[in-house]
Amino acid sequence: MTTLGADQVAYADLPAQARHTIDLIQAGGPYPYSRDGIVYENRSGALPRHTSGYFHECTVVDALPTPGATTRGTRRMMSGQSGERYDTGDHYATFRLVVLP
Repeated sequence: MTTLGADQVAYADLPAQARHTIDLIQAGGPYPYSRDGIVYENRSGALPRHTSGYFHECTVVDALPTPGATTRGTRRMMSGQSGERYDTGDHYATFRLVVLP
């Protein structure tokens, strides 16, 4: 495990599903949900301030989705236009900067 700040996580330390989502983003898709790739407005200001349209979100699909679940779950990966990635496992309440290799 890599030692980073509390608000950072190394790519290698992410669950396989989150790494797969980053790989999909870097490849330009295809994404599992029609809402993947939409603009994330950052209304809460939890991510660094940028103009509207700077961040896009993608669903991190759990390996074993909850049976009968009708939602995409709570985990997302945010993608910034400069290539940065932010992971949230609690549906936008907190974010960790992903340190890419």
